[in-house]
Amino acid sequence: MTTTENPSNEAFDLVDYANDPERIGEISMWNPDVSSLVHAVEDNCDAIFTWGYDKGERKPLDKLYEKAKTSQWNGQTDLDWSIEVDLEALMANSVRDPMEVQYFEENPDSPLRNFSEKEWSQLGMESFNWSLSQFMHGEQGALLCTAKIVESVPWIDAKYYAATQVVDEARHVEVFAQYLDTKLGGIGYPVNHHLGLLLDDIINDSRWDITYLGMQIMVEGLALAAFGFMHQTTQEPLLKKLLRYVMSDEARHVAFGVLSLKEVYEDMTHAELRERQEFAFEAALRMRDRFMRQEVWHRMGVDTEEMVKFQLDMPDELRVFQRMLFSKIVPNCKKLGLLDAGDGWLRDRFTDIGVIQFEDWVDTSEEFLELDEVAKDREAAEAN
Repeated sequence: MTTTENPSNEAFDLVDYANDPERIGEISMWNPDVSSLVHAVEDNCDAIFTWGYDKGERKPLDKLYEKAKTSQWNGQTDLDWSIEVDLEALMANSVRDPMEVQYFEENPDSPLRNFSEKEWSQLGMESFNWSLSQFMHGEQGALLCTAKIVESVPWIDAKYYAATQVVDEARHVEVFAQYLDTKLGGIGYPVNHHLGLLLDDIINDSRWDITYLGMQIMVEGLALAAFGFMHQTTQEPLLKKLLRYVMSDEARHVAFGVLSLKEVYEDMTHAELRERQEFAFEAALRMRDRFMRQEVWHRMGVDTEEMVKFQLDMPDELRVFQRMLFSKIVPNCKKLGLLDAGDGWLRDRFTDIGVIQFEDWVDTSEEFLELDEVAKDREAAEAN
């Protein structure tokens, strides 16, 4: 991922995105590769051994490690896979925002304005499959990145915890893949173009703290918010419990990033922190772009560029979901000191895209114990 040398570089100016044909074309890109099973990325990190084995030198990480060991769950025995999922009924009973419905269905400029009821139903099912497919691909990205952290981080407490996260991420890939295969008829979508580029950049970068920042703070933080949104809106019991348990793990993962990077960033220069600010913001844009469902529009026969422009033109009051995706990222960036480092460059950028209001929401380093749904279920079972 490239960073700009000019603090006022227009690449970060969001005001005219909707009227910039080049930018529209970039955002509209979708992944046409639906057949390849292997994708290689060059991993440029050094493998770091540490001969210091004193467990608990970093007490917050040690606490997180101990919590991770007792919060493991088994996707095959802790989830009820006998539950039948009727996707059409699920879509019919899902709650849609009436303002968004009106905007997409009745706006004369909407590329979807002539959709039939059958097409709307199909769009709902395709979007659901696409979302779960992207969750699964992102979890595999986390699996590889966390294995890289085990290899590259210099602290034994961080290596211990990261090893537990590798197990977590393998379980997440497993359960999302199983849900897609057994309940939705198969994995419907390749990795989104923008998510794939971001994962490639995170893995390709040689700096271990960038792996932390890109995956633990940005990708995992956004995933935690997205999982929470789907958990609140779905009524399907198997998926609801699956998401609860995945979120329990994800909260620890984001906390791991916050606790580790806070120490590192305290000793960095302004120039080094500016590079991290720019990386974080470009990652934020890519993740925002990936939620525009480009692959779905292509499959449905909708012009992706028209649809992207239409989405970018949405009124602010309809951007609730897009903004909520940053509810975990912004406070964690503030906790790390990235919001106001130097001249406050990242604060200005998050203000530009309308998400700075989340800065004082609870950061995940303090939240992971409250989100331990696995422990809550075990306590309830023992009480009965």
